[in-house]
Amino acid sequence: MCIRDRLSDMYGREVPAYTTLVDVSREVNEDVLKAQGADAERLGSISRVTAERHGAIRVGTPGELRQAGRVFGALGMRPVGFYDLREAASSAVPVVSTAFRPVDGEELARNPFRVFTSMLTPADPRFFDAGLRSRLEAFLADRELFSPELLALADRAEAEKELPDEDAERFLHLAVQAFELSTEPVDKAWYETLEKVSAVAADIGGVRSTHINHLTPRVLDIDELYRRMTERGVEMIDAIQGPPGWEGPDVLLRQTSFRALAENRALRTPDGQVVTGALRVRFGEVEARGIALTREGRSLYDQLPALIDERSALDPLADRGELARTLWAERLPRSERELAAKGLGYFTYHAVRDRPRDGSRPPAGLADRLRLEQGWVRAEPIVYEDFLPRSAAGIFQSNLNGEGSRDNGQEGAAYDSEWLSGAMEREVLDPFALYERQQDRSLAEVAQELGREGAPAGGEAG
Repeated sequence: MCIRDRLSDMYGREVPAYTTLVDVSREVNEDVLKAQGADAERLGSISRVTAERHGAIRVGTPGELRQAGRVFGALGMRPVGFYDLREAASSAVPVVSTAFRPVDGEELARNPFRVFTSMLTPADPRFFDAGLRSRLEAFLADRELFSPELLALADRAEAEKELPDEDAERFLHLAVQAFELSTEPVDKAWYETLEKVSAVAADIGGVRSTHINHLTPRVLDIDELYRRMTERGVEMIDAIQGPPGWEGPDVLLRQTSFRALAENRALRTPDGQVVTGALRVRFGEVEARGIALTREGRSLYDQLPALIDERSALDPLADRGELARTLWAERLPRSERELAAKGLGYFTYHAVRDRPRDGSRPPAGLADRLRLEQGWVRAEPIVYEDFLPRSAAGIFQSNLNGEGSRDNGQEGAAYDSEWLSGAMEREVLDPFALYERQQDRSLAEVAQELGREGAPAGGEAG
């Protein structure tokens, strides 16, 4: 059993509502497959979609993030993308993040698993004054998230590409154990001190361990999933994050979740007593994935939420979903073909093997393959494998008890992809470069198969 399945079993035992979410996701996927047939698998086979998960964990220091990278590196998962949730959230979410995942297409098909990993930013004075920062950093320096044995096995696995069965089993056992919810009593006063700043900060720096915050299945119809979960009496957050459901092609990522659960935890009071209290930190997220957008497409997409905010401010009673659908229809292509022709989406291209043998020759330039009717090339969309900072922040905010505190009069501490790479001693990969490489490789193969040299630019969707 792989780590994805073991974590899923563990999380289902700890959070029974997650099992309900997985069951409903499976039901929706089966119904979509029955209704749409092969079209339902346009963005991935049903077996992969059903198996797919992304998890989320939170760590407190660069050292802890570096250790997490060693654990995920043993599983063939590399850090991809830099996300600054401090800037994406209006409330206090003092973290920067990356996502560990396989980067090879075949490996992703075998192991469709990602872990969105957030690191606390105690150095940011907008959230932590000097005194609180000092106390927080001392607390974090005194804990151990990953055992030396786990890290040693991880390093061996990454270096040797595999472990003997017994060692592999031990590695998986220790890795899952590291992400279980600890039963160790939480210092109530310290937790509440951090919670005044941010519930996210308290969840990271107020406890002596990390844990899976959510484990996310993938669904083919997230609107139907939302409806069915609500019918079952599960309290969902107010909205689906990301692009709206509309008549055009699905792009990027849509996410929603059930609300964070009040879970009984052991709390240690200042007088040393251990009492039972409730902490609300874990929730059940679900996602629907669409086509990866190019840099130009992403730039266009990123303008749309701001436009929705502007129009909502002018008409507070307007339905945001309707505003979004109207804007999407105005600004985004309505078909995959147009998405590719305008260079807004990523596709892989394939020579058509069963094209008519009438003696005609392939078009002289790849730009000509925009004429799909010539039948020389077909295109398949590349699925977006990554995340949206505004959507992630929206999920975080929807599951917080309060806004927290944030002093915008202070200048925020600087973090970026380069800084994160240095902190982890692992390159944070650019997701756009990964999609471009995948697309360019397919263009080169098409050029070779059609008897042309080079890999010209441009694309056509079919």
